[in-house]
Amino acid sequence: MFDNGARVGVAVSGGADSVFLLHVLRELQSRWSLHLSLVHVEHGIRGAASLEDAEFVRQLASSFGLPFHVHAENVLTIEGNLEQAARRVRQGFFAELLSADQVDRIATGHTRNDQAETVLYRIVRGSGLAGLAGILPVTAEGIVRPLLEIERCEIEGWLRERGIPWREDLTNQDRSYARNRLRHEILPLLRTMNPQLDEALANLATLAADEESYWARELAGTPAGPILSATELASVSPAVARRRLRKTIERAKGDLRQIDFAHVERILEMVRSQEGHDRLQIPGLDVFRSFDRIRIASVPSRPALERDFSFPIAVPGSVELPRSSGRITLQVQEKAAQTEPHGTVVDELDWQRLAIGVDALPGLELRNWRPGDRYRRVGQSKQEKIKILFQEARIPLWERRDWPIITYNGTIVWVRRFGAAAEYAASPEARVVLRIAESGSVESGYRSATR
Repeated sequence: MFDNGARVGVAVSGGADSVFLLHVLRELQSRWSLHLSLVHVEHGIRGAASLEDAEFVRQLASSFGLPFHVHAENVLTIEGNLEQAARRVRQGFFAELLSADQVDRIATGHTRNDQAETVLYRIVRGSGLAGLAGILPVTAEGIVRPLLEIERCEIEGWLRERGIPWREDLTNQDRSYARNRLRHEILPLLRTMNPQLDEALANLATLAADEESYWARELAGTPAGPILSATELASVSPAVARRRLRKTIERAKGDLRQIDFAHVERILEMVRSQEGHDRLQIPGLDVFRSFDRIRIASVPSRPALERDFSFPIAVPGSVELPRSSGRITLQVQEKAAQTEPHGTVVDELDWQRLAIGVDALPGLELRNWRPGDRYRRVGQSKQEKIKILFQEARIPLWERRDWPIITYNGTIVWVRRFGAAAEYAASPEARVVLRIAESGSVESGYRSATR
C-alpha cells in the first residue's frame, strides 16, 4: 500500500475516521519513512461550518508541522446530485495532486462500515459483480484506504480514550440523503437479523474484488478493438460474454457509468439472434450489428448530411482518407510484359485510356460510396449495384458510407476491394498503368483475400 519513503497525502475532513487515520500514519511515519501532508476539500455545503472544518484541519497540519493542501469549491452551484458532485470535486483534487507529482498516494479514512454501506447501496441499486467489490483498498489512480478492516466504533473509542477531538458533520444525520437513510435506518434494521452484517458485506466485497481481479487477468489478452465477432461471443458462456462486452464498453466509453444489466443483456440478444442487422444506443455509445460483427463505438457527432466527402486527386499523389487511418496512393508506372492472366480484382488502370502524357489528370476524384452507385467490374458482362456487392462480400453497414471510390469525369473507375472498372482496367498488354494502392486501413486485408 505504501512504498518506503512514499509521499502520502492524508485526506482529512475533520471527522473521526480521517483524524484517526492521520494519527495512525504519524505513528508509522518514521518506521516507513513516510512524508506526510494533509489534504482537505472545503465543499461549501454547510456554510460557516465548512469553513470551521477547514480551519480545524489547517490547525492540525500546523500543530504537526505538516504541509497542507486545500481546495475550496462551492458544490451547491454544481448541477445534479449533490453527493456525486462533491465526490467528483474531491476525486478531481486528488487526481490533480497526484498528477502534479506532489504526492505518491492519497490515503482516505474509509472504514469497514463505509464498505458495508457501499456494498448494500449498490445491491439496492442493482449493481453487477464489479460494483459489489465496493471500496477498493488500492486503486490504479493512487488512492489507498488503510482502515477498511476497522469498525467506526473502534475508531471513536480510540480517540475518546486519548482525548483527541474531531469534527461532527451534521449533514450525516440528514435523512434526505440516500446514504444517510441506509446508515441510520436500513442497516440497523438488517443488523437485527444478522449482527455480523457489516463483516458479511465486507467479505462479499473481498470475494467480488478477487473475482474481478481474476477475470481482469483472464481477459487481458482479448482484442482491444471496438468490433466483436457475434459467433465467437455466442459460443462462450454468458459469464464470459458479459465480461467481454463490459470490457469493450469500458474501452469505448472510458467508464461503465450508467451501463446497467439491461444494456448488456440487450447486446447479448443481438449476439444470439440470427444473422442480420440490428442497432441500439446505450448511454454514450452506438451498438451496431451487421452480419457476424458487432461494433461498439461512441455516438456519432456528425449529422448524416455532412458525412459525404469528395475531392480531386493528383497523379502521382497520396491521399489520406477522411475519418480513417487509411491512405490511397496513385502512381504511374511502366509495366513489364505479363505472361499470366491477372485475377478478377485489378487495382491498375490503363493510363492511356485516362490521360495522354500529363502529370496531373483533370477529372480524377476520390469520394465515398453513395446509395445507387453501380459499375461493371472486371470479368462481368453488366453493371452491378455496389450495394449488392457489399451484401455478397458481407461488408458491415458501418463501413459502407466511407467506402472509397475513384471516379473519372463522374464515371466510377475503381472501388475498394472490388477493383477497377472493366472499361478502364489495365489489360495484360498495357505498358503504362495507374496503380492504386491502399495502406493503413482495416479493410486493406479484404483485397489480398480476394485475389
